[in-house]
Amino acid sequence: MGVATRQPLKEDNVFRHSIRTLVMSLCALTAVSPTVPALALAAPAGGAPPSPHTGTRAPHAQTLADLATALKGEAFAHVSYDLFAAEADRQGLPAVGQLFRTTAQTELHEHLREAATLAGMVGTNAANLRQAIDGETYEHQVMYRGFADQARKDGDLKAAELFTEIAADEGRHRDAFRTALTVVTTGRGTVPAPPKADMVPVPAGLPKVKAARTKANLDTAMHGEALAHAKYMLFAAHAMQTGNPALARLWEGTAEVELREHFAGEAVQAGLVRSTRDNLGKAIAGERNEATTVYPGFAQRATAVGDTATARFFRDTAADEARHAAAFQKALDQLR
Repeated sequence: MGVATRQPLKEDNVFRHSIRTLVMSLCALTAVSPTVPALALAAPAGGAPPSPHTGTRAPHAQTLADLATALKGEAFAHVSYDLFAAEADRQGLPAVGQLFRTTAQTELHEHLREAATLAGMVGTNAANLRQAIDGETYEHQVMYRGFADQARKDGDLKAAELFTEIAADEGRHRDAFRTALTVVTTGRGTVPAPPKADMVPVPAGLPKVKAARTKANLDTAMHGEALAHAKYMLFAAHAMQTGNPALARLWEGTAEVELREHFAGEAVQAGLVRSTRDNLGKAIAGERNEATTVYPGFAQRATAVGDTATARFFRDTAADEARHAAAFQKALDQLR
């Protein structure tokens, strides 16, 4: 996960709501039966939920909360490392770029996917749309509007403008998903065409904002956008496998907006990408924290409540993150 766990230290209402909303969505998906639905990318036509893990039960609420945190962190690490890879390439450091890129793929295709499977994040097409509608509604009506107001008061006018623009986008995403839900549940109408992302380049640079509150809000927002991108791509795969390519295209297009436009714009304001040396140092600190503190703590809690499969995932991921930290440290040492 790397840089992923470095959330703002304060327990702000937005982050609590974000995690609570994700946990509630996961609980709703796992409450259908005493088993946890697997994240199978192949499923029967008609949008049926993926097949359950035989003999397993829904995870404890605390385990789901820890999985929600892990999902956000792994998604954020995946996107951040891809940006760090591009910066390493620009600096003429292709080996470091490849290291970041390979690690990013591990965070996405191994860690995030397994966490999503354990959490039962992917449900029916209708359930996935309802989950997305809830998230987009909150971001449109509450989160981004609140962030914009705070940034404006703190004098971070460019960030306020960005937050306002994203709030409007999220409202359009919500409306498109509502229309798609009607199509999926009634069989009438047409799934909306996917939105087009306005690609934002992310060069290395210092933060464009001054206020600590704006910086914290950008961090929260970037974690949310990274997760939305990863989640919507999983939903797209499920839609395609259940015979709904139009819905898959809507998910994919929206995922691109969340990544290439929203996350990228926030990353510029936050100064997420620095020199490759700095990026490696940030990744090392994050990976070590996860390997020694975050994931072992999650594993201990999961073991205590009998969630043995999830505890094993947390332990295995901690070992992976330790290897990532060592690889990043070796790359940094070679730059000196």
